[in-house]
Amino acid sequence: MSSAHTAIGQGVEFDAIRRMLERWGANARGVGDDAAVIPSIGDRSLVVSIDTSVENVHFRREWLTPREIGYRATAAALSDIAAMGARPLGILVAMTIPDGWRNELDGLTDGIGEASAKSAAPVIGGDTTRGHKLSLTITVLGTVRDALTRAGAQPGNSVYVTGRLGGPRAALRDLEAGRAPSEVNRERFAHPVPRILESAWLAANGATAAIDISDGLSAEVDHLASASKLSIIVRLEDVPAVEGVSPTDAVLSGEEYELLITGPASLDTAQFKERFGLDLTLIGEVTEGPIGAMITQNGKPVTLPAGYLHFTE
Repeated sequence: MSSAHTAIGQGVEFDAIRRMLERWGANARGVGDDAAVIPSIGDRSLVVSIDTSVENVHFRREWLTPREIGYRATAAALSDIAAMGARPLGILVAMTIPDGWRNELDGLTDGIGEASAKSAAPVIGGDTTRGHKLSLTITVLGTVRDALTRAGAQPGNSVYVTGRLGGPRAALRDLEAGRAPSEVNRERFAHPVPRILESAWLAANGATAAIDISDGLSAEVDHLASASKLSIIVRLEDVPAVEGVSPTDAVLSGEEYELLITGPASLDTAQFKERFGLDLTLIGEVTEGPIGAMITQNGKPVTLPAGYLHFTE
């Protein structure tokens, strides 16, 4: 595993991470991607990712069933493995369970089991503890031969996104307003699909860099650009949105767990859709301009919020 870290973006959250890395010094290695890569396990590398879902930060009890909460937390962690082009091997589950959630443990467990079964990644261990808020920390182990990273974009690459965006943001708005979301949008919010098989196909067909869309496409584009030390331009009018959602809301929608990919212009989007029943849409290009992301609309730059940040000013 390389001692060098992947370059990370700007903002209070990432400043905090940089401070941690400075204090850890040589005790931290290769930080900055969706998952850690440990090389030299036969002809493959071990990939490890960890993801935490906390009550009233990532979900609210009144919005989701216990089964959906368990599934969703596990799918989020599996999505980080997918972003690396890796195949999951197993899952570790650490649960902090308040007294008021103890009667819901079966539902939480069933949701984790559903995500485990769908990804062919068995639960291989974990930990439980008592606490004041429900928290699920999911660690996923996987393997990959040649990992996709955030730093692999190349000048002249095209930029693609899987699926259609905006459903989770639309569902969240409805839930916060006390309205019932549409069935389609609620399903996207409650039951995201880690793109594990799709990522492996993309890696085999020339993808150079990838990241999963958890904090919103506008934020993830900037992460890719910062890591690759290049400029990435995304055309807002080309971003695929679910029905009834504007391209702007699609770009800002978090917890999508679709993939943002860079790769050759020759990437066969029609073959991808035929194989997976899922859109693969060309939305921009990678250039050698100033490092960072630019979103344009009809050729003119537009300014949008940076996406979700855990720490703010």
